[in-house]
Amino acid sequence: MPIGQEVKIFMAQSVKVILFVLFICCSLPGFSHPPADSAKEEKTIYLFSGLGADSSIFRNLDLPGYHKVYINWVPSSRDESITQYAARIRSQITVENPYIIGVSFGGIVAVEVSKLINVKKMVLISSARTKDELSKFQFFFMRLGLYRLIPRVLLKRMNFLTYSYFGARTKMDKNALKQLLQGTDIYFFRWALKGISHWENKQPPEHTVQIHGTADRVIASRLVHPDYRIKGGGHLMVFNRADTISSIIMNYFRE
Repeated sequence: MPIGQEVKIFMAQSVKVILFVLFICCSLPGFSHPPADSAKEEKTIYLFSGLGADSSIFRNLDLPGYHKVYINWVPSSRDESITQYAARIRSQITVENPYIIGVSFGGIVAVEVSKLINVKKMVLISSARTKDELSKFQFFFMRLGLYRLIPRVLLKRMNFLTYSYFGARTKMDKNALKQLLQGTDIYFFRWALKGISHWENKQPPEHTVQIHGTADRVIASRLVHPDYRIKGGGHLMVFNRADTISSIIMNYFRE
């Protein structure tokens, strides 16, 4: 047999052997890479901040392994209810069966959104599940329309009463509160107070854990029946008790 033909046969056989070895190796567990579409997807959390607050209120939360999406407050219509507003906010949620975290007013809006979509799990912080957890005294005065008398300057100037009401004790807390309130739109603020006073929800949302501080004065602790009470926690505890709250959230989401 000519040498050239022998070389061709040898090369052909070598290629077959190499292909066979590659096939065997690729069949072994852990050798091949899973296709991109089978990779584990990162779970998404939608976060609803409080009235007047932006996403910075959540900056101390530590939630590894979750993709955080912050809900943006959009301008409200004058006579729009919280339920109607929530229907518009819903469009910002693009993931099926999401996780949700709502703080204060954001928790109330989140409750309404949860009626429109399937929610995997929801956490309410310094917020309310139903109207019965809100002060009837505050409802009465807000329904009289006194929210219209709230001056813009009230949100711009801080004093010891404001700090005490929101539970801002340290310099860091006070600076954070000042930053949050100074960025608040007074018209949205007044609309939200009106909306809260006419909020009629009586059915607690499913798959929800509620975390509340014993020193909360904005949403009085005595009216709320949370799953977790944070001793001494005020209305800003998502910011200044973030370690404790992060641990509760992660444990609940992993259940």
